[in-house]
Amino acid sequence: MPSRKYFRQVELPSLYMSCLSEVENELRDVAHFATNTDLWTSRSTQPYMSLTIHFITSNWTLCSRCLQTSYFPGDHTGDLIAQGLRESLQSWGLQENRQVCVTTDNATNNIRALQLNNWTRLQCFGHRLHLAIEKGMKLPQVDRAVGVCKKVVSAFSNTWKRRRELAVAQGELGLPVHQLITETVNRWGSRQKMIDRVIEQEKAISQVLREDKKTRHLIPTWQDMDVLEFISKALRPLTEFTDALSGEDYVSVSYLKPVLHLFNKTIVAPQEDDTQLTKNIKDKILEYLNEKYADPDTEDLLDMASFVDPRFKTKYIKEEKVEYIMSKAAAEIEEMVVNQNAESPVATQPETEEAVADPAVPAKKKHKGLGSYFKKKATQQVPPLSNRNLIDFELKSYLQAMETDSDTDPLQWWKLHEMNFPKLSNLAKKYLCIPATSSPSERAFSTSGNIVTCHRSVLKPETVDQLVFLAHNLK
Repeated sequence: MPSRKYFRQVELPSLYMSCLSEVENELRDVAHFATNTDLWTSRSTQPYMSLTIHFITSNWTLCSRCLQTSYFPGDHTGDLIAQGLRESLQSWGLQENRQVCVTTDNATNNIRALQLNNWTRLQCFGHRLHLAIEKGMKLPQVDRAVGVCKKVVSAFSNTWKRRRELAVAQGELGLPVHQLITETVNRWGSRQKMIDRVIEQEKAISQVLREDKKTRHLIPTWQDMDVLEFISKALRPLTEFTDALSGEDYVSVSYLKPVLHLFNKTIVAPQEDDTQLTKNIKDKILEYLNEKYADPDTEDLLDMASFVDPRFKTKYIKEEKVEYIMSKAAAEIEEMVVNQNAESPVATQPETEEAVADPAVPAKKKHKGLGSYFKKKATQQVPPLSNRNLIDFELKSYLQAMETDSDTDPLQWWKLHEMNFPKLSNLAKKYLCIPATSSPSERAFSTSGNIVTCHRSVLKPETVDQLVFLAHNLK
């Protein structure tokens, strides 16, 4: 039987190199790509930096690959992170000018690193929404109700006896047999789930706490439950959007502008039947999101992404910016055409027999046919359209194309219509590959956490990198 040493020294490196060559072959023909990066500390307190890449293949398939989970022992300063990211791209033979943008969280060192590299950055929508919710919850009555909710959950988490009594009370009251949920600070939507579960199990919780003199003071009052209801009503729709925009196998970045528009118009907009507390929470959330996404560079990036999505086009772009986005798209397409022509050498045409004929031999005189007498002389030859005119015509034809259903997969649409819009399709591949959140890095860290366990805490960084790489990329 092969030993552990054999698998560690022979099979694992061999499988890693095989998978590595497959990923390199995939990346060789990628015209544009987006990346995702973050830093993480393992159980053995070893720091790692992850880097994932996202691109669209020639067959219009959105691919996501984890390039590396590299050991990062230096200080987590912007300068060192910038250098590490640049070296990572160079080690994979990826050109910086082909990178559309990098999606990261709001850590100051990550922001500084991308500024030093002069790379375009997209802020993670999940982190932004999480911070907006926290800002909206900073109200005295909300702090008290959430504090009571946390104490109640903690009272049941610290003893198996109360959990058993809770299950009995749930059966007596006909409630779902669910455990209470503890809020995790760094987990998006965990507070909303905790509040919803406490609201669902209110009667069972009160029954169990009432039987013990030491816990009677923890029973939520009706005022606390009202506040929790108002919070749940304001936040419940937001968690669904976070989950929907965290995927890697489908287009997500083009949804950001429509989602922000939906927040302002319906989802988070104050309603007539809202209480003053609910209105205050919604106003603070909207104020924060609108402020953070008002950055001109971010707005241009999101406008371009929604423009090349056939479901949205210019629907969610401000009227005064439509012409600017059209010009920007045309300029980028023109630049891409120039780069493609420069990279592909012009093939020389082989000389025909007529071209290489001996000039000393006189050409044979052709007899004039009867049809030649009926030919009309061309009055004026129409000059061919310039490259920019062709691009403008293609953009206008794209905008005039039939409207697409909102459930349509934009990648499938482009796969069917690539021949109709050959130049614009390249721009779609450039922008639709961008992830809207930093979930790919978070998933890489979750995989790393499952690999570097308490019983495997002394794994070498090279082995951790290989195992995470195989876990994400092995087909």
